[in-house]
Amino acid sequence: MSSTLRLDHFLPDLAGVPRARRMQMQAAAREIAECYRVLRKGGLNVVGEVLRGGGEFVEMDHYPADDVFDGDSHAQYYYHAHRGVDAEHGHFHTFVRAGGIPDGRQPLTVPHASEARPGGGDAICHLVAVSMDGWGYPSGLFTTNRWVTDESWYAAEDAIAILPRFEIDHAFPSWPTNRWLSAMLRLYGPQIEGLLRHRDAVMAECQAERPDEDVYEDRRIDVIGYLPIAVDTFAEALTDSLR
Repeated sequence: MSSTLRLDHFLPDLAGVPRARRMQMQAAAREIAECYRVLRKGGLNVVGEVLRGGGEFVEMDHYPADDVFDGDSHAQYYYHAHRGVDAEHGHFHTFVRAGGIPDGRQPLTVPHASEARPGGGDAICHLVAVSMDGWGYPSGLFTTNRWVTDESWYAAEDAIAILPRFEIDHAFPSWPTNRWLSAMLRLYGPQIEGLLRHRDAVMAECQAERPDEDVYEDRRIDVIGYLPIAVDTFAEALTDSLR
């Protein structure tokens, strides 16, 4: 998919993020480091934790098999791989389901939608995917088209309001992996917001070019925006910005 809209135009300058939020992001970076510490002591990593006991790793299957869901926050995630993406082992898809969505936030209405979308008590908001390398560390963040995860599709500003609701606060399948993923979405919150705004702008551009088509179901539009990441480097930049 090609677009005239560059992702970097939607991403915030770190110095422009309010100091109080940068301090919260720094706390999330420390949480991530602690998760890595306890996992490394056992010779483990966050990906191995969700694959454990799942048998042979099969592309497109969800790990764990029934996803991970927090009944208090209504946050959900799963890990999988597909289409042999270069340099990627797989990725986490993150969501918040209907019970965790703030009042007044409704899925986008598309009058010419060609596929039914989950609604009401089944509504679900996809936030971001976290790409993982072969060593079990995060290498990128990306957004996807609606059909990829069969989400309801919330407009960017609504998804941004939902983003802080993502919290997996239990020990299945792994306490450190759940803490790590929750912290990842806090650490990179401003970047995820930029990714979501870029996602909507790209889809609006596509829809304007093809007004009679449902571009949200176009299999040629898969990954919309991809941001390479390096947690250690970002955490150092964050610390420097707070000095």
